[in-house]
Amino acid sequence: MTITRFAPSPNGPLHLGHAYSAIISHDLAKETGGRFLLRIEDIDGARSRPHLADEFRRDLKWLGLEWDEVPAQSTRLGSYEAAFSKLRDFGVLYQCECTRADILSAGAEIGPMGAIYPGKCKGKDISPDGKAQWRLDVDLASKITGQLKWHDAIEGAQFCDPWELGDVVIWRKDEPASYHLAATLDDAADGVSLVTRGRDLFAATHIHRLLQALLDLPMPRWHHHPLLLDDSGKKLAKTRGSPAIADLREAGEDGHLLAEQLRLQSFPSGISLQNA
Repeated sequence: MTITRFAPSPNGPLHLGHAYSAIISHDLAKETGGRFLLRIEDIDGARSRPHLADEFRRDLKWLGLEWDEVPAQSTRLGSYEAAFSKLRDFGVLYQCECTRADILSAGAEIGPMGAIYPGKCKGKDISPDGKAQWRLDVDLASKITGQLKWHDAIEGAQFCDPWELGDVVIWRKDEPASYHLAATLDDAADGVSLVTRGRDLFAATHIHRLLQALLDLPMPRWHHHPLLLDDSGKKLAKTRGSPAIADLREAGEDGHLLAEQLRLQSFPSGISLQNA
């Protein structure tokens, strides 16, 4: 039985890219008689707007999707803290005081998900005053786990290459666990067997596979689907004000029809699919 999930953050309304991702995840589960889970990832500090979770549910229902809801991330902080402590005890984390501006000014290489941390704070003595974030020492962690593999439904077998993102943040300075740690723990706790998400998160899976090995978590399979692009060739995003599903719903559009169009890759004018 395949178990998939859709895990939106309530920091902005869902758009067509979210709908496309949710439909793929839903259908991959249902075609095997499996389960499609909804998980609200609501630990994004001041950006999180709790009322949007109900909007998300209305959007998914409007699209004709059926789901089982699992506990939101805000109820799981204890599990994140326990995993953070375990990783810290392993010695694979180090404190970092660098801001994004510091990292860019250091001439950091730009990777698939932004600037790659150049290691300025690695080995540095930082006062444990709670004002620093904690990063994963990828070199040390990889020596502990050895060579790892994972499998993507589209790209096939992959050798784990966590250096593609470098020493990512695991525990944030002013908020709880980073996306990398929280999503990895949640997928394991929810029994997700097929992680479906956009192609833009492909590189993150190398880090998540490493964390699974360190924390002795089960390894799922992955399905990184193509992204929907706007007429400028950029992926649909909340930050760019991509048209909200809620606006279509409230305008009286037919959600079931839209879902079928997305399944057939019949996108509205100005929207295309990134196949590469």
